[in-house]
Amino acid sequence: MSETVTGGCQCGRVRYEVGIDDDDAYLCHCRMCQRATGGVSAALKGVERARVRWTAQEPDRYRSSPIAHRGFCSACGTPLTFEFSDADSTHMDLTVGSFDQPGRFRPTQHFAIESRHAAWVDTGALPGIRSEDNPSTRDRWIRTLGHLPD
Repeated sequence: MSETVTGGCQCGRVRYEVGIDDDDAYLCHCRMCQRATGGVSAALKGVERARVRWTAQEPDRYRSSPIAHRGFCSACGTPLTFEFSDADSTHMDLTVGSFDQPGRFRPTQHFAIESRHAAWVDTGALPGIRSEDNPSTRDRWIRTLGHLPD
C-alpha cells in the first residue's frame, strides 16, 4: 500500500513528495557517501524516480563520480539524493534525514561494508545528552529564537 511522504532541505528551497511502499532504508558506507555527507555513512531510502515530485525548486546536482550525481540545495547545503547518471535508471535514493518524518524509517542493510567504520555502527550504549540539558546550546537558542528548535 503506497503512502505519500514529504521532505526537503533545511532552508525549504527544495521540497519533494514521494510515494513509498515501506519504511525500509539502508546505510551506505562507501567513501563517496562519506565525503558527500561529511558523515561516516549515509542513511538512504531507495525510491522509484517516477514517484518523486519536486514541489518547490528541484535540487542542484553535482556529478560526484563517472556513474552518479547527487542532488543538494545550493542555498543551505543539504544533501538530498543519490542518482545513477544513466538514462535507464528507474530508481534513486533520498537521504533519510531530509524527510519531514525521518524517524519512521528503519535500516534493513549496510552497503559498501568494505569502508565501514566499525566503531560508529553500534553506538547505542554510549551516554547521551539532550539538547536542552547543554546550557551553552540551550541558551543560544533561547536568546535567538525564544525557544528550542523542533
